[in-house]
Parts: sequence; C-alpha cells; structure tokens
Amino acid sequence: MKGYFDHNATTPLHPAARDAWLQASEKHWHNPSSLYRDAGLTSQQLESARERLGTLIGADAERIVFTSGATESNNALFASLPADAGVVISAIEHPSVREAARGRHAVELPVNEDGVVESDAVEHLILCKRPALVSVMAANNESGALQPWRELAALCRKHDVLFHTDAAQWLGKLNAGDLGDCDFITGSAHKFGGSKGCGFLVLPKEDSRLGFIRGGPQEHGRRAGTENYPAIEAMVTALERITPGLSEIEQTQSTLRDAFIAEMRTRFDSLRVISEYAPRLWNTVLMVMPEHDNLKWLTRLSRRGFSISTGSACSSGKEGSSVVVTALGASAAELKRVVRISSGWETTAEDWQALAEAFVEVFDELNRGGRPQ
Repeated sequence: MKGYFDHNATTPLHPAARDAWLQASEKHWHNPSSLYRDAGLTSQQLESARERLGTLIGADAERIVFTSGATESNNALFASLPADAGVVISAIEHPSVREAARGRHAVELPVNEDGVVESDAVEHLILCKRPALVSVMAANNESGALQPWRELAALCRKHDVLFHTDAAQWLGKLNAGDLGDCDFITGSAHKFGGSKGCGFLVLPKEDSRLGFIRGGPQEHGRRAGTENYPAIEAMVTALERITPGLSEIEQTQSTLRDAFIAEMRTRFDSLRVISEYAPRLWNTVLMVMPEHDNLKWLTRLSRRGFSISTGSACSSGKEGSSVVVTALGASAAELKRVVRISSGWETTAEDWQALAEAFVEVFDELNRGGRPQ
C-alpha cells in the first residue's frame, strides 16, 4: 500500500473490520427479522452496533438507518422532501447531493477563494429563499477543505431550517463526536476502513415518516430488506479502532503532507495548491500542475506503482470533473491539470518522498515527449 494515495476514493479494509466481518458472518449470519433464538441474537448484535455508532457520532441510536452508503443516503434524503421544498446546497457538494437536488428548487451556495462556505452567505440565502433544507458537506472530497458545519447547524436551528451534512470524508479522519448536532448525516464505511456497500443515514429525532425502500419492516420501516449485519459490524468496528488515535494521526500526517507540498514547490515553480490556506483534511492535496494533462500524470505515476486521482472518483471521465476547481473559477486548461493526492493513516515520510520523486521523473518523461527511458 506504500504507493496508494487515493484514500478519499476508497480505503483498504481495516484488519479489525475484516476480523469483525468474518466473526459476524460465521456466528450471526441469521436474518435479524426472524423469530427464532439465533435470529434474535443477531438482532441484538445489530442494535448494539447501532448504539455504538450513535456513541461515536453523538447521535441517538434510534435516529440511525443503515444503508448501502452515502450515495444511497443522500438520494433517499432528497427524495423524501416535498416536491415544492426549496433547498440550498454548496457549490462543492458530491455528485450524489448535486444530482439528487436537481429539480427540487435548489439554490447553489458559492464558496470563498479558499473553497469554503461562509456562514453569512448561508444566512442571507435562508432569509431570502426560506428553504426547507441546507446541505453542506463536512469536509470536501477533492480539496479536503473543512466546512463550518457546526456553525451552520446552529444557524439553521436558529432559523428553523433543517441542516444536512455529508460526512463521508470527515468520518475516520477527524473526531465525529458532535456530528449528532446536525439534523441529517450521511456516511460510507469504505471511506474509513469498512467494507463497501455499507453506510448510514441519521435522521432528525422527530422524523419517523421517512421510508425510502418499502417492502418490509426493517430499520423501523424506513429501509426494507434484510440488514447486512456483518458489514455493519465491520463498519462500526473500523471507526471504533481509528477514532482514539485521530489527534496524533492528524498532527503527524499533516506535517508529512505539508513537507510534500514544500518539496513539490522546489521542483515545480508554478504549482497551485487548492484550499492551501484553509483548514483541511490532514491527508489531502489538490494540485493544479503547471504543465501536462492530468490523465498523463495519473497513468505514468500508476506505471511506477503510485495511485492518485484527477478528483472525485464519482466524477471520473467527465471533462473538467473537479467541482471545487470549477467553483473557484478555474480555466478549462487548469481543469485538465488537476490531480488529487489523498494519503492514509499509515502513510510514511518515505512514501511521500517517493511520490514527489516520481512526479519529477514523470515530468522529465513528459517533457521528452512521453518516452520512457
């Protein structure tokens, strides 16, 4: 995993999550909705996982609905809103929010020069548009810029407006103990060492009407279908194992990230780092390279054993796919030179240095006309 720098897209399965999944699959594979004893034990384990997750994010367990991930959760949330409900979303939201909000009287909230939503702009739109919901992600998946979700949650509460935060990138990287202050929260297990196809949606305490998959009583009638308890157990276990060490990881890894940027600047004079001066995730660097198409950077780095991205994996293949760089008014040429680096919890100084050296090698190769030596 030394060359893997795409953790914002997905993460390797945490060893503790793997063990939890195997044990749950062997001992508690029964349908939690069945009435016999073993099924009842599985149901108890499922509810225990819900309680543990609630403790980790500061939300009452009965507010949590287990889903297949943040994309399903985001779509379910917007689909549940009345057809005439106005919504405000930031200009840097994940595609699963942006697309789900289409046709719902959505107003897009601009960001400042650091790629961060400003509270004054949110309050202005609340007062002008009177939306039913404001949706601003906790941490941006491309730039890593942290958004003022705590302040926005309080602001929306003041004006009696529901507030949603997509916390897919926050969870497992920063302390999530007070996320429960938000009305709606969405998250995905595979972003922090859990298995793919598992996530959750947190609802407001008073909201018992939302039912987005019908055909059974599971998840208190909100999401029909047999619960994937082994994946849920793996998700909660991964978050439990990662959370206690996050402060130390943040301090260490942000230092390594900044050293990488400094090293890159010695090699590339006109390198541009997006949201460089904003508080951001300790693992993320979104760069506009001075020359050459980002796909050329990606493919040549991949040949050398390094995995990076050109932005959000859910936007890959789209021309100028970086939502953040677009929101900041970048040119078409700049959009084609964007690359994203996102490290992991165990990335070393040597890994970062090797990546910087690989960038230099690729640059030399591209300047020779793309011919490897």
